Amino acid sequence: MSEEMSAEKASTIIIAPYVTEKTFNQIERENKLSFKVSEHASKKQIVDAIRILYEAEAAEVNTARTIQGKKAFVTFKAPEGARELATKLGLV
Repeated sequence: MSEEMSAEKASTIIIAPYVTEKTFNQIERENKLSFKVSEHASKKQIVDAIRILYEAEAAEVNTARTIQGKKAFVTFKAPEGARELATKLGLV
């Protein structure tokens, strides 16, 4: 049933990394990165999109709807996964 996600579809699900002072602390302390995501993205789609776009494995995804839109808080399987990805993306 699970259709293979394309990079094109993945890039419509993950809109952009979301970094504030609070989310910066989550990178350091909780191995979490935050992303603005599509309003209709499911947690499974977010996990797949992270794997395709960033070649990183997500352990857990929590989502929240905010005034700015839907956000995903992604915890990574690799112990330094969030920091490594944040560095690769030029966030830290």
